[in-house]
Amino acid sequence: MTRSFSRRRFLALSAKGIGAAVVSYGLMGCNSNDDDSDTVAATFKHGVASGDPLSDAVILWTRVTPVADAKVKVSWQVATDAAFSQLVTNGETLTDSARDYTVKIDAVGLKPGTRYYYRFAVGEQQSPTGITKTLPEGSVASVKLAVMSCSNYPAGYFNVYELAAQRDDLDALLHLGDYIYEYGRGQYASEHAAELGREVLPANELLTLSDYRTRYAQYRSDASLQKIHAKVPFITIWDDHEVANDAWKEGAENHNDGEGDFELRKEAAMQAYFEWLPIRPWQAGDNQDIYRSFSFGDLLDLHMLDTRLLARDKQLDYADYLDANGNFDQTGLMAALTDSSRTMLGQTQLAWLQQQLQTSTATWQVIGQQVLMGRMLLPAAVATQQMSISDYAELGQLAQLAARAQAGDPTLTQAELDYLLANQAKLTPEVLALLQLPNIPYNLDAWDGYGYEREVLLQTIRALGKNTVVLAGDTHNAWANNLRDQDGNAVAVEFATSSVTSPGMEDYLALDPSQIDSYEQAVVGMVADLQYTNLLQRGYLLLDLSAERAAATWYFVDTILSSNFTEVSARQRQGYVLAGTPTVVMAAQS
Repeated sequence: MTRSFSRRRFLALSAKGIGAAVVSYGLMGCNSNDDDSDTVAATFKHGVASGDPLSDAVILWTRVTPVADAKVKVSWQVATDAAFSQLVTNGETLTDSARDYTVKIDAVGLKPGTRYYYRFAVGEQQSPTGITKTLPEGSVASVKLAVMSCSNYPAGYFNVYELAAQRDDLDALLHLGDYIYEYGRGQYASEHAAELGREVLPANELLTLSDYRTRYAQYRSDASLQKIHAKVPFITIWDDHEVANDAWKEGAENHNDGEGDFELRKEAAMQAYFEWLPIRPWQAGDNQDIYRSFSFGDLLDLHMLDTRLLARDKQLDYADYLDANGNFDQTGLMAALTDSSRTMLGQTQLAWLQQQLQTSTATWQVIGQQVLMGRMLLPAAVATQQMSISDYAELGQLAQLAARAQAGDPTLTQAELDYLLANQAKLTPEVLALLQLPNIPYNLDAWDGYGYEREVLLQTIRALGKNTVVLAGDTHNAWANNLRDQDGNAVAVEFATSSVTSPGMEDYLALDPSQIDSYEQAVVGMVADLQYTNLLQRGYLLLDLSAERAAATWYFVDTILSSNFTEVSARQRQGYVLAGTPTVVMAAQS
Protein backbone atom coordinates (compact mmCIF):
# COMPACT_ATOMS: atom_id res chain seq x y z
CA MET A 1 0.00 0.00 0.00
CA THR A 2 2.90 2.34 -0.61
CA ARG A 3 1.16 5.50 -1.73
CA SER A 4 2.36 8.66 -3.39
CA PHE A 5 -0.05 11.54 -2.86
CA SER A 6 0.76 13.50 -5.98
CA ARG A 7 -1.68 16.21 -7.00
CA ARG A 8 -2.97 14.03 -9.85
CA ARG A 9 -3.61 11.11 -7.53
CA PHE A 10 -5.22 13.35 -4.93
CA LEU A 11 -7.63 14.73 -7.49
CA ALA A 12 -8.44 11.21 -8.68
CA LEU A 13 -9.12 9.95 -5.17
CA SER A 14 -10.81 12.99 -3.68
CA ALA A 15 -14.17 11.99 -5.12
CA LYS A 16 -13.87 8.69 -3.20
CA GLY A 17 -13.31 10.39 0.14
CA ILE A 18 -9.68 9.41 0.56
CA GLY A 19 -7.93 11.21 3.38
CA ALA A 20 -9.47 12.39 6.63
CA ALA A 21 -6.88 15.16 6.96
CA VAL A 22 -7.04 18.49 5.18
CA VAL A 23 -4.85 18.11 2.09
CA SER A 24 -2.52 20.87 0.98
CA TYR A 25 -0.64 20.66 -2.31
CA GLY A 26 0.62 24.17 -2.87
CA LEU A 27 0.60 27.71 -1.56
CA MET A 28 -2.97 28.79 -0.93
CA GLY A 29 -4.94 31.37 0.93
CA CYS A 30 -7.61 29.28 2.64
CA ASN A 31 -8.39 25.59 2.71
CA SER A 32 -11.21 25.56 5.27
CA ASN A 33 -14.66 24.32 4.37
CA ASP A 34 -16.13 27.70 5.20
CA ASP A 35 -15.00 31.03 6.60
CA ASP A 36 -16.91 30.77 9.86
CA SER A 37 -16.79 34.14 11.56
CA ASP A 38 -17.51 32.47 14.91
CA THR A 39 -13.87 31.47 15.39
CA VAL A 40 -12.28 32.07 18.79
CA ALA A 41 -8.83 32.43 20.30
CA ALA A 42 -6.87 29.36 21.37
CA THR A 43 -3.48 28.26 22.64
CA PHE A 44 -1.15 25.36 21.78
CA LYS A 45 -0.60 23.25 24.92
CA HIS A 46 0.14 19.90 23.29
CA GLY A 47 2.90 20.77 20.87
CA VAL A 48 3.19 19.76 17.24
CA ALA A 49 3.95 16.49 15.49
CA SER A 50 4.46 14.94 12.08
CA GLY A 51 4.08 11.41 10.82
CA ASP A 52 3.53 8.89 8.05
CA PRO A 53 6.08 10.52 5.73
CA LEU A 54 6.04 9.68 2.04
CA SER A 55 8.43 10.89 -0.63
CA ASP A 56 6.11 13.79 -1.45
CA ALA A 57 3.88 14.17 1.61
CA VAL A 58 3.73 14.11 5.40
CA ILE A 59 1.00 14.41 8.01
CA LEU A 60 1.29 17.50 10.23
CA TRP A 61 -0.52 17.57 13.58
CA THR A 62 -1.38 19.90 16.42
CA ARG A 63 -4.14 20.50 18.92
CA VAL A 64 -5.51 23.84 20.01
CA THR A 65 -7.03 24.63 23.40
CA PRO A 66 -9.86 27.12 22.81
CA VAL A 67 -11.03 29.71 25.31
CA ALA A 68 -14.64 28.81 24.44
CA ASP A 69 -16.48 25.86 22.95
CA ALA A 70 -16.63 27.01 19.33
CA LYS A 71 -14.99 26.48 15.99
CA VAL A 72 -11.38 27.59 15.76
CA LYS A 73 -9.65 28.72 12.57
CA VAL A 74 -6.10 27.36 12.37
CA SER A 75 -3.49 28.31 9.78
CA TRP A 76 -0.32 26.39 8.96
CA GLN A 77 2.92 26.92 7.09
CA VAL A 78 5.58 24.60 5.69
CA ALA A 79 8.99 25.92 4.68
CA THR A 80 12.49 24.74 3.89
CA ASP A 81 14.06 27.10 6.44
CA ALA A 82 13.51 27.77 10.14
CA ALA A 83 12.77 31.45 9.46
CA PHE A 84 9.90 30.46 7.10
CA SER A 85 11.22 32.78 4.39
CA GLN A 86 11.05 29.92 1.84
CA LEU A 87 7.42 28.80 2.10
CA VAL A 88 6.42 25.59 0.32
CA THR A 89 2.77 25.31 1.32
CA ASN A 90 0.33 26.98 3.67
CA GLY A 91 -3.36 27.21 4.35
CA GLU A 92 -6.19 27.37 6.87
CA THR A 93 -8.74 24.99 8.29
CA LEU A 94 -11.32 24.81 11.05
CA THR A 95 -11.35 22.49 14.03
CA ASP A 96 -13.90 21.95 16.78
CA SER A 97 -14.97 19.65 19.58
CA ALA A 98 -16.11 16.95 17.13
CA ARG A 99 -12.42 16.14 16.56
CA ASP A 100 -11.30 17.19 20.05
CA TYR A 101 -9.80 20.35 18.55
CA THR A 102 -7.04 18.37 16.85
CA VAL A 103 -5.71 19.41 13.45
CA LYS A 104 -4.24 17.07 10.84
CA ILE A 105 -2.84 18.34 7.56
CA ASP A 106 -1.64 16.05 4.78
CA ALA A 107 1.00 18.34 3.31
CA VAL A 108 1.57 17.06 -0.23
CA GLY A 109 3.60 18.25 -3.19
CA LEU A 110 6.86 18.03 -1.23
CA LYS A 111 10.28 16.92 -2.45
CA PRO A 112 11.86 13.55 -1.59
CA GLY A 113 14.45 13.24 1.17
CA THR A 114 14.01 16.86 2.25
CA ARG A 115 13.88 18.43 5.70
CA TYR A 116 10.98 20.81 6.28
CA TYR A 117 9.92 23.17 9.04
CA TYR A 118 6.27 23.63 9.94
CA ARG A 119 4.12 25.59 12.34
CA PHE A 120 0.52 26.48 13.11
CA ALA A 121 -1.20 29.65 14.27
CA VAL A 122 -4.52 30.84 15.68
CA GLY A 123 -4.70 34.57 15.18
CA GLU A 124 -1.54 35.97 16.73
CA GLN A 125 -0.94 32.86 18.82
CA GLN A 126 1.74 30.66 17.19
CA SER A 127 2.63 27.05 17.85
CA PRO A 128 6.16 25.76 18.40
CA THR A 129 8.05 25.00 15.19
CA GLY A 130 8.35 21.39 14.18
CA ILE A 131 10.89 19.66 11.94
CA THR A 132 9.99 16.81 9.63
CA LYS A 133 11.48 14.90 6.72
CA THR A 134 10.13 13.22 3.62
CA LEU A 135 11.20 9.77 2.50
CA PRO A 136 14.02 9.47 -0.03
CA GLU A 137 13.70 8.08 -3.55
CA GLY A 138 16.15 6.27 -5.81
CA SER A 139 19.56 5.16 -4.56
CA VAL A 140 19.76 5.45 -0.76
CA ALA A 141 22.97 4.81 1.18
CA SER A 142 21.60 4.61 4.71
CA VAL A 143 18.48 4.95 6.86
CA LYS A 144 18.31 5.44 10.63
CA LEU A 145 15.15 4.63 12.55
CA ALA A 146 14.54 4.94 16.29
CA VAL A 147 12.27 2.20 17.62
CA MET A 148 10.22 2.59 20.81
CA SER A 149 7.20 1.20 22.64
CA CYS A 150 5.38 1.00 25.96
CA SER A 151 5.29 4.48 27.48
CA ASN A 152 3.31 4.34 30.73
CA TYR A 153 2.91 7.87 32.12
CA PRO A 154 2.58 7.09 35.87
CA ALA A 155 5.52 4.64 35.85
CA GLY A 156 8.07 7.44 35.50
CA TYR A 157 9.52 10.23 33.42
CA PHE A 158 9.81 9.91 29.65
CA ASN A 159 13.61 10.10 29.77
CA VAL A 160 13.91 7.68 26.86
CA TYR A 161 12.10 10.15 24.61
CA GLU A 162 14.41 12.86 25.93
CA LEU A 163 17.49 10.76 25.16
CA ALA A 164 16.36 10.09 21.60
CA ALA A 165 15.57 13.77 21.09
CA GLN A 166 19.29 14.50 21.52
CA ARG A 167 19.91 12.88 18.12
CA ASP A 168 19.96 14.85 14.87
CA ASP A 169 20.37 11.91 12.48
CA LEU A 170 17.00 10.13 12.59
CA ASP A 171 14.95 9.61 9.44
CA ALA A 172 11.86 8.54 11.40
CA LEU A 173 10.75 7.15 14.75
CA LEU A 174 8.77 3.91 14.83
CA HIS A 175 6.44 3.60 17.80
CA LEU A 176 5.31 -0.01 18.09
CA GLY A 177 2.39 0.51 20.42
CA ASP A 178 1.28 1.12 24.00
CA TYR A 179 1.66 4.83 23.37
CA ILE A 180 -0.80 5.27 26.25
CA TYR A 181 -2.09 2.93 28.98
CA GLU A 182 -5.73 2.54 29.92
CA TYR A 183 -5.45 1.76 33.64
CA GLY A 184 -7.00 3.88 36.36
CA ARG A 185 -5.17 5.77 39.07
CA GLY A 186 -3.25 3.54 41.48
CA GLN A 187 -3.28 0.57 39.13
CA TYR A 188 -0.49 -0.87 36.92
CA ALA A 189 3.03 0.55 37.47
CA SER A 190 1.81 3.52 39.52
CA GLU A 191 3.81 3.01 42.71
CA HIS A 192 5.66 6.31 42.35
CA ALA A 193 3.06 8.30 40.41
CA ALA A 194 1.95 10.56 43.26
CA GLU A 195 5.46 11.52 44.33
CA LEU A 196 6.44 12.20 40.72
CA GLY A 197 3.31 14.24 40.02
CA ARG A 198 2.28 11.78 37.31
CA GLU A 199 -1.06 10.41 38.48
CA VAL A 200 -3.24 9.68 35.49
CA LEU A 201 -6.14 11.68 34.11
CA PRO A 202 -8.92 10.82 34.20
CA ALA A 203 -8.58 8.96 37.50
CA ASN A 204 -10.74 6.09 36.28
CA GLU A 205 -9.92 3.34 33.80
CA LEU A 206 -10.50 4.47 30.21
CA LEU A 207 -13.86 3.41 28.78
CA THR A 208 -15.37 6.30 26.81
CA LEU A 209 -14.21 8.58 24.02
CA SER A 210 -13.89 11.43 26.52
CA ASP A 211 -11.73 9.21 28.76
CA TYR A 212 -9.31 8.30 25.99
CA ARG A 213 -9.10 11.89 24.76
CA THR A 214 -8.29 13.12 28.26
CA ARG A 215 -5.52 10.55 28.68
CA TYR A 216 -3.95 11.46 25.31
CA ALA A 217 -4.05 15.13 26.30
CA GLN A 218 -2.18 14.33 29.51
CA TYR A 219 0.49 12.31 27.71
CA ARG A 220 0.93 15.00 25.07
CA SER A 221 1.48 17.60 27.81
CA ASP A 222 4.80 15.88 28.62
CA ALA A 223 7.71 18.09 27.55
CA SER A 224 9.98 15.21 26.50
CA LEU A 225 7.29 13.64 24.32
CA GLN A 226 6.54 17.02 22.76
CA LYS A 227 10.25 17.52 22.05
CA ILE A 228 10.74 14.26 20.15
CA HIS A 229 7.47 14.68 18.24
CA ALA A 230 8.59 18.14 17.09
CA LYS A 231 11.93 16.83 15.89
CA VAL A 232 11.22 13.70 13.84
CA PRO A 233 8.27 12.17 11.97
CA PHE A 234 6.59 9.24 13.77
CA ILE A 235 5.33 6.06 12.12
CA THR A 236 3.02 4.43 14.64
CA ILE A 237 0.93 1.36 15.26
CA TRP A 238 -1.18 0.52 18.29
CA ASP A 239 -0.88 -2.43 20.62
CA ASP A 240 -3.28 -3.48 23.37
CA HIS A 241 -3.12 -0.68 25.93
CA GLU A 242 -4.43 1.93 23.51
CA VAL A 243 -7.67 0.02 24.23
CA ALA A 244 -7.21 -2.48 27.11
CA ASN A 245 -4.66 -5.02 28.30
CA ASP A 246 -4.25 -8.17 26.17
CA ALA A 247 -6.87 -7.03 23.70
CA TRP A 248 -8.03 -9.17 20.81
CA LYS A 249 -10.61 -8.50 18.10
CA GLU A 250 -13.63 -9.13 20.35
CA GLY A 251 -12.44 -8.50 23.89
CA ALA A 252 -9.59 -7.95 26.31
CA GLU A 253 -8.25 -9.27 29.59
CA ASN A 254 -8.90 -5.84 31.11
CA HIS A 255 -12.45 -5.48 29.81
CA ASN A 256 -14.67 -6.79 32.56
CA ASP A 257 -18.31 -7.27 33.46
CA GLY A 258 -20.02 -3.95 33.98
CA GLU A 259 -17.73 -2.04 31.63
CA GLY A 260 -20.16 -1.98 28.74
CA ASP A 261 -19.89 -3.13 25.15
CA PHE A 262 -16.27 -3.86 24.16
CA GLU A 263 -16.87 -2.93 20.52
CA LEU A 264 -18.01 0.56 21.53
CA ARG A 265 -14.98 0.91 23.79
CA LYS A 266 -12.66 -0.19 20.99
CA GLU A 267 -14.25 2.23 18.52
CA ALA A 268 -13.85 5.11 20.98
CA ALA A 269 -10.19 4.19 21.56
CA MET A 270 -9.48 3.96 17.84
CA GLN A 271 -11.11 7.33 17.17
CA ALA A 272 -9.04 9.03 19.85
CA TYR A 273 -5.89 7.37 18.47
CA PHE A 274 -6.50 8.75 14.98
CA GLU A 275 -7.33 12.18 16.39
CA TRP A 276 -4.23 12.46 18.56
CA LEU A 277 -1.53 10.81 16.46
CA PRO A 278 -0.10 11.94 13.10
CA ILE A 279 -1.27 8.86 11.20
CA ARG A 280 -2.73 8.88 7.69
CA PRO A 281 -6.01 6.95 7.39
CA TRP A 282 -6.69 4.66 4.48
CA GLN A 283 -9.79 6.72 3.81
CA ALA A 284 -12.00 9.23 5.57
CA GLY A 285 -13.63 7.83 8.68
CA ASP A 286 -11.56 4.63 8.70
CA ASN A 287 -10.18 4.39 12.23
CA GLN A 288 -9.63 0.64 12.02
CA ASP A 289 -7.03 -0.17 9.35
CA ILE A 290 -3.48 0.78 10.25
CA TYR A 291 -1.33 -1.73 8.34
CA ARG A 292 0.62 0.10 5.66
CA SER A 293 4.01 0.31 3.91
CA PHE A 294 6.67 2.97 3.48
CA SER A 295 9.47 3.01 0.88
CA PHE A 296 12.90 4.45 1.64
CA GLY A 297 14.21 4.40 -1.92
CA ASP A 298 15.94 1.23 -3.08
CA LEU A 299 17.27 0.44 0.40
CA LEU A 300 14.27 -0.33 2.58
CA ASP A 301 10.58 -1.14 2.48
CA LEU A 302 8.93 -0.87 5.88
CA HIS A 303 5.71 -2.81 6.52
CA MET A 304 3.72 -1.86 9.63
CA LEU A 305 1.29 -4.51 10.87
CA ASP A 306 -1.69 -4.75 13.20
CA THR A 307 -1.26 -7.93 15.23
CA ARG A 308 -3.68 -6.78 17.89
CA LEU A 309 -7.14 -5.36 17.12
CA LEU A 310 -8.04 -6.11 13.52
CA ALA A 311 -8.21 -9.91 13.36
CA ARG A 312 -6.47 -11.52 16.36
CA ASP A 313 -8.18 -14.54 17.88
CA LYS A 314 -8.42 -14.77 21.65
CA GLN A 315 -5.21 -15.72 23.42
CA LEU A 316 -4.73 -19.22 24.78
CA ASP A 317 -4.60 -19.64 28.57
CA TYR A 318 -2.36 -22.09 30.41
CA ALA A 319 -5.08 -22.54 33.01
CA ASP A 320 -7.10 -24.40 30.39
CA TYR A 321 -4.34 -27.05 30.12
CA LEU A 322 -3.84 -27.79 33.82
CA ASP A 323 -6.07 -30.26 35.64
CA ALA A 324 -7.14 -30.06 39.28
CA ASN A 325 -3.96 -31.82 40.34
CA GLY A 326 -1.69 -29.45 38.44
CA ASN A 327 -0.90 -31.94 35.67
CA PHE A 328 0.02 -30.23 32.41
CA ASP A 329 -1.70 -31.25 29.15
CA GLN A 330 1.21 -30.71 26.75
CA THR A 331 -0.49 -32.56 23.87
CA GLY A 332 -3.59 -30.39 24.08
CA LEU A 333 -1.57 -27.21 24.24
CA MET A 334 0.57 -28.12 21.23
CA ALA A 335 -2.53 -28.95 19.21
CA ALA A 336 -3.96 -25.51 20.00
CA LEU A 337 -0.69 -23.71 19.23
CA THR A 338 -0.49 -25.30 15.78
CA ASP A 339 -4.19 -24.93 14.94
CA SER A 340 -4.35 -23.64 11.36
CA SER A 341 -7.56 -21.73 12.05
CA ARG A 342 -6.01 -19.46 14.69
CA THR A 343 -4.92 -16.08 13.37
CA MET A 344 -3.19 -12.93 14.53
CA LEU A 345 -3.09 -11.01 11.23
CA GLY A 346 -6.21 -12.28 9.49
CA GLN A 347 -6.32 -13.56 5.94
CA THR A 348 -6.63 -10.15 4.28
CA GLN A 349 -3.68 -8.57 6.08
CA LEU A 350 -1.50 -11.67 5.68
CA ALA A 351 -2.19 -11.75 1.93
CA TRP A 352 -1.40 -8.03 1.73
CA LEU A 353 1.92 -8.54 3.51
CA GLN A 354 2.85 -11.48 1.30
CA GLN A 355 2.12 -9.37 -1.77
CA GLN A 356 4.19 -6.45 -0.42
CA LEU A 357 7.14 -8.74 0.23
CA GLN A 358 6.86 -10.42 -3.14
CA THR A 359 6.75 -7.23 -5.21
CA SER A 360 9.35 -5.23 -3.27
CA THR A 361 12.74 -4.74 -4.88
CA ALA A 362 14.34 -2.99 -1.89
CA THR A 363 17.47 -4.46 -0.33
CA TRP A 364 15.82 -4.78 3.09
CA GLN A 365 12.35 -5.68 4.24
CA VAL A 366 11.56 -4.43 7.75
CA ILE A 367 8.39 -5.59 9.46
CA GLY A 368 7.28 -3.28 12.27
CA GLN A 369 4.83 -4.97 14.60
CA GLN A 370 3.93 -5.28 18.23
CA VAL A 371 4.80 -8.64 19.82
CA LEU A 372 7.79 -10.99 19.86
CA MET A 373 7.98 -13.32 16.87
CA GLY A 374 10.95 -15.38 18.06
CA ARG A 375 10.36 -18.67 19.84
CA MET A 376 10.68 -17.71 23.49
CA LEU A 377 10.41 -21.13 25.09
CA LEU A 378 11.32 -21.29 28.76
CA PRO A 379 11.19 -24.22 31.17
CA ALA A 380 7.57 -24.57 32.23
CA ALA A 381 8.49 -24.11 35.89
CA VAL A 382 9.94 -20.68 35.05
CA ALA A 383 7.31 -19.65 32.49
CA THR A 384 4.54 -20.36 34.99
CA GLN A 385 6.54 -18.62 37.76
CA GLN A 386 6.66 -21.72 39.95
CA MET A 387 10.45 -21.32 40.06
CA SER A 388 12.73 -18.33 39.69
CA ILE A 389 15.41 -18.36 37.00
CA SER A 390 18.15 -18.61 39.61
CA ASP A 391 16.39 -21.42 41.50
CA TYR A 392 15.83 -23.33 38.26
CA ALA A 393 19.49 -23.01 37.31
CA GLU A 394 20.68 -24.12 40.76
CA LEU A 395 18.23 -27.01 41.12
CA GLY A 396 18.73 -28.12 37.54
CA GLN A 397 22.46 -28.31 38.10
CA LEU A 398 21.87 -30.20 41.33
CA ALA A 399 19.57 -32.69 39.57
CA GLN A 400 22.20 -33.27 36.89
CA LEU A 401 24.80 -34.01 39.57
CA ALA A 402 22.39 -36.44 41.25
CA ALA A 403 21.77 -38.23 37.95
CA ARG A 404 25.50 -38.51 37.29
CA ALA A 405 26.12 -39.85 40.78
CA GLN A 406 23.33 -42.42 40.42
CA ALA A 407 24.84 -43.56 37.12
CA GLY A 408 28.25 -43.95 38.74
CA ASP A 409 29.94 -41.24 36.70
CA PRO A 410 33.68 -41.55 37.50
CA THR A 411 34.38 -37.97 36.42
CA LEU A 412 32.52 -36.46 39.40
CA THR A 413 34.92 -34.47 41.54
CA GLN A 414 34.98 -34.61 45.31
CA ALA A 415 33.82 -30.99 45.44
CA GLU A 416 30.79 -31.89 43.31
CA LEU A 417 29.99 -34.87 45.52
CA ASP A 418 30.27 -32.72 48.65
CA TYR A 419 27.97 -30.09 47.11
CA LEU A 420 25.44 -32.78 46.19
CA LEU A 421 25.51 -34.28 49.65
CA ALA A 422 24.95 -30.89 51.29
CA ASN A 423 22.03 -29.93 49.04
CA GLN A 424 20.37 -33.17 47.96
CA ALA A 425 17.41 -32.57 50.29
CA LYS A 426 16.32 -29.75 48.01
CA LEU A 427 15.46 -32.30 45.29
CA THR A 428 12.01 -33.09 46.60
CA PRO A 429 9.55 -35.07 44.41
CA GLU A 430 7.72 -31.79 43.70
CA VAL A 431 10.95 -30.09 42.56
CA LEU A 432 11.93 -33.02 40.36
CA ALA A 433 8.49 -33.00 38.76
CA LEU A 434 8.84 -29.29 37.95
CA LEU A 435 12.32 -29.80 36.49
CA GLN A 436 10.96 -32.49 34.16
CA LEU A 437 8.28 -30.25 32.65
CA PRO A 438 8.85 -29.30 28.97
CA ASN A 439 9.90 -25.92 27.64
CA ILE A 440 6.83 -23.83 26.81
CA PRO A 441 6.16 -20.29 25.54
CA TYR A 442 6.50 -17.79 28.34
CA ASN A 443 4.00 -15.45 26.65
CA LEU A 444 0.96 -16.81 24.81
CA ASP A 445 0.01 -13.26 23.86
CA ALA A 446 3.02 -13.18 21.48
CA TRP A 447 3.55 -15.06 18.21
CA ASP A 448 4.33 -18.19 20.23
CA GLY A 449 0.59 -18.41 20.80
CA TYR A 450 -0.13 -18.32 17.05
CA GLY A 451 2.40 -20.81 15.74
CA TYR A 452 0.72 -21.83 12.49
CA GLU A 453 0.40 -18.32 11.09
CA ARG A 454 3.95 -17.50 12.14
CA GLU A 455 5.14 -20.53 10.18
CA VAL A 456 3.21 -19.39 7.09
CA LEU A 457 4.93 -16.00 7.27
CA LEU A 458 8.39 -17.46 7.84
CA GLN A 459 7.95 -19.87 4.94
CA THR A 460 6.92 -16.93 2.74
CA ILE A 461 10.04 -14.97 3.68
CA ARG A 462 12.26 -18.00 3.07
CA ALA A 463 10.68 -18.77 -0.31
CA LEU A 464 11.17 -15.17 -1.46
CA GLY A 465 14.75 -15.00 -0.20
CA LYS A 466 14.35 -11.45 1.07
CA ASN A 467 16.64 -9.81 3.64
CA THR A 468 14.12 -9.39 6.45
CA VAL A 469 14.26 -7.75 9.87
CA VAL A 470 11.33 -8.04 12.26
CA LEU A 471 10.91 -5.33 14.91
CA ALA A 472 8.93 -5.84 18.12
CA GLY A 473 8.01 -4.09 21.35
CA ASP A 474 5.45 -5.13 23.99
CA THR A 475 7.67 -7.06 26.45
CA HIS A 476 9.39 -4.01 28.01
CA ASN A 477 12.78 -5.67 27.60
CA ALA A 478 15.35 -5.72 24.78
CA TRP A 479 15.90 -8.87 22.70
CA ALA A 480 17.71 -10.15 19.61
CA ASN A 481 16.44 -13.38 18.07
CA ASN A 482 17.22 -15.60 15.13
CA LEU A 483 13.99 -16.54 13.38
CA ARG A 484 13.92 -20.10 12.05
CA ASP A 485 11.17 -22.08 10.40
CA GLN A 486 9.95 -25.37 11.85
CA ASP A 487 12.67 -27.24 9.94
CA GLY A 488 15.41 -25.15 11.56
CA ASN A 489 16.23 -23.00 8.52
CA ALA A 490 17.44 -19.48 9.33
CA VAL A 491 14.91 -17.12 7.76
CA ALA A 492 15.14 -13.65 9.33
CA VAL A 493 16.20 -11.83 12.49
CA GLU A 494 14.23 -10.02 15.15
CA PHE A 495 15.29 -6.95 17.10
CA ALA A 496 13.01 -5.93 19.99
CA THR A 497 13.12 -2.66 21.87
CA SER A 498 12.85 -2.13 25.59
CA SER A 499 10.14 0.15 26.98
CA VAL A 500 10.02 3.88 27.57
CA THR A 501 8.84 3.42 31.17
CA SER A 502 6.90 0.17 31.65
CA PRO A 503 8.51 -2.49 33.89
CA GLY A 504 9.64 -5.76 32.31
CA MET A 505 10.73 -9.26 33.24
CA GLU A 506 13.02 -7.89 35.95
CA ASP A 507 9.86 -6.79 37.76
CA TYR A 508 7.61 -9.75 36.96
CA LEU A 509 10.24 -12.27 38.11
CA ALA A 510 11.60 -10.08 40.94
CA LEU A 511 15.18 -10.26 39.65
CA ASP A 512 18.03 -8.97 41.78
CA PRO A 513 19.60 -6.03 39.85
CA SER A 514 23.04 -6.88 41.24
CA GLN A 515 22.81 -10.29 39.58
CA ILE A 516 21.31 -9.10 36.29
CA ASP A 517 24.21 -10.27 34.11
CA SER A 518 23.80 -13.81 35.43
CA TYR A 519 20.05 -13.75 34.82
CA GLU A 520 20.51 -12.51 31.28
CA GLN A 521 23.11 -15.17 30.52
CA ALA A 522 20.79 -17.80 31.97
CA VAL A 523 17.85 -16.69 29.81
CA VAL A 524 19.97 -16.57 26.65
CA GLY A 525 21.22 -20.04 27.51
CA MET A 526 17.68 -21.36 28.02
CA VAL A 527 16.21 -20.03 24.76
CA ALA A 528 17.60 -21.71 21.66
CA ASP A 529 17.65 -18.82 19.17
CA LEU A 530 17.95 -15.93 21.59
CA GLN A 531 21.21 -14.03 21.11
CA TYR A 532 20.82 -11.10 23.50
CA THR A 533 18.56 -9.59 26.13
CA ASN A 534 18.55 -6.68 28.56
CA LEU A 535 16.23 -7.52 31.46
CA LEU A 536 16.73 -4.37 33.52
CA GLN A 537 16.83 -0.96 31.85
CA ARG A 538 14.37 1.21 29.95
CA GLY A 539 15.51 2.42 26.55
CA TYR A 540 15.14 2.47 22.78
CA LEU A 541 16.59 0.77 19.74
CA LEU A 542 18.34 2.45 16.81
CA LEU A 543 18.10 0.54 13.53
CA ASP A 544 20.82 1.64 11.11
CA LEU A 545 20.55 0.15 7.62
CA SER A 546 22.97 0.15 4.71
CA ALA A 547 23.19 -2.05 1.65
CA GLU A 548 25.60 -4.34 3.48
CA ARG A 549 23.97 -4.74 6.88
CA ALA A 550 21.18 -3.85 9.29
CA ALA A 551 22.52 -2.94 12.72
CA ALA A 552 20.52 -2.59 15.93
CA THR A 553 21.99 -0.58 18.80
CA TRP A 554 20.22 -0.55 22.15
CA TYR A 555 20.44 2.60 24.29
CA PHE A 556 19.35 2.77 27.94
CA VAL A 557 18.77 5.34 30.69
CA ASP A 558 19.82 4.88 34.31
CA THR A 559 16.50 5.98 35.83
CA ILE A 560 12.94 7.00 35.07
CA LEU A 561 12.22 8.11 38.65
CA SER A 562 14.05 11.41 38.21
CA SER A 563 14.16 13.79 35.28
CA ASN A 564 17.90 13.98 35.89
CA PHE A 565 19.22 10.93 34.09
CA THR A 566 22.25 9.68 32.23
CA GLU A 567 22.71 7.17 29.45
CA VAL A 568 23.97 3.81 30.71
CA SER A 569 26.80 3.50 28.21
CA ALA A 570 28.13 0.33 29.83
CA ARG A 571 24.90 -1.48 28.90
CA GLN A 572 24.80 -0.28 25.29
CA ARG A 573 24.94 -3.21 22.89
CA GLN A 574 24.87 -3.71 19.13
CA GLY A 575 23.74 -6.62 17.03
CA TYR A 576 23.67 -6.79 13.26
CA VAL A 577 22.70 -8.97 10.34
CA LEU A 578 24.57 -9.04 7.04
CA ALA A 579 22.66 -9.00 3.78
CA GLY A 580 22.28 -12.56 2.53
CA THR A 581 23.00 -14.13 5.95
CA PRO A 582 19.86 -14.15 8.14
CA THR A 583 21.47 -14.60 11.55
CA VAL A 584 22.26 -12.15 14.34
CA VAL A 585 25.87 -11.27 15.09
CA MET A 586 26.37 -9.58 18.46
CA ALA A 587 29.25 -7.13 18.39
CA ALA A 588 31.84 -7.45 21.12
CA GLN A 589 31.30 -5.13 24.07
CA SER A 590 33.73 -2.24 24.16
